[in-house]
Amino acid sequence: MKSSDAVLSRLRKICLALPDTKETLTWGEPHFRVGEKIFCGYGKEKGITTIGFKLERDHAEMIVTDERFRPAPYVGRHGWVSMDASRIDDWKRVRGLVHESYGLIARCRPDGRPRAGSKTRPGARPAERRKVR
Repeated sequence: MKSSDAVLSRLRKICLALPDTKETLTWGEPHFRVGEKIFCGYGKEKGITTIGFKLERDHAEMIVTDERFRPAPYVGRHGWVSMDASRIDDWKRVRGLVHESYGLIARCRPDGRPRAGSKTRPGARPAERRKVR
């Protein structure tokens, strides 16, 4: 079992290393934002310490087949997933999931359109956007 403080400390380093990010206390728990939009959360769900992030819907549907993950309360249908933080065995994987969430949130304006200069296919609807390599 991992110490909650140690998990939050590592998560904080991952999240705050990304551009234009900040930590806020939201709903009484630490959340990480890019601009004003949440891309990662940390807290307790039914007594379990969790990390929450948004994934591409296909990825979210696949990852919840792993017992460490489940759809996040209220927003799971939008691709948000909660991970049991006490069962982290690979911080590189956590970093990748946080980065995916950051990328999804950072590239969209509040109206769902890509931000100027974002690397998405021009003219694509939100569900069709993919990063350009």
